[in-house]
Amino acid sequence: MNSRQDELKRDLDAAVQTRKELGKEYEAEIVDSFLARIDSRLDARVEQRVSEQLDGGRRRSGGGGGASKLPIVSLVMGIPLSGVAAGTSGIWGLIVCWAGIVGVNMANALASHKPEPKARRDDW
Repeated sequence: MNSRQDELKRDLDAAVQTRKELGKEYEAEIVDSFLARIDSRLDARVEQRVSEQLDGGRRRSGGGGGASKLPIVSLVMGIPLSGVAAGTSGIWGLIVCWAGIVGVNMANALASHKPEPKARRDDW
């Protein structure tokens, strides 16, 4: 973890030095570039952890695990979707975005928890 922190510090230092050299007119682009690198690293780490969790769950349960993928994927995808929604439509876009994410997850949860059919009693 220390090497990741060192790499992040080097990237931040490079961004600050670039800002000093290029001036204030390029500040937004420099910040966007730095944040994009952090975002891609974060996405890679989340995907790696999700993959590890799913693989561990398959080993414990003996396979499957498809029902738990949607909530994890929707949370991972919620990060960039939130940024786009809030950036283009403000707070209302963010609310609509997360309402959609919650709605999809609720529909999936309700569909995966269908009640078991009752056993027929043919002996009557």
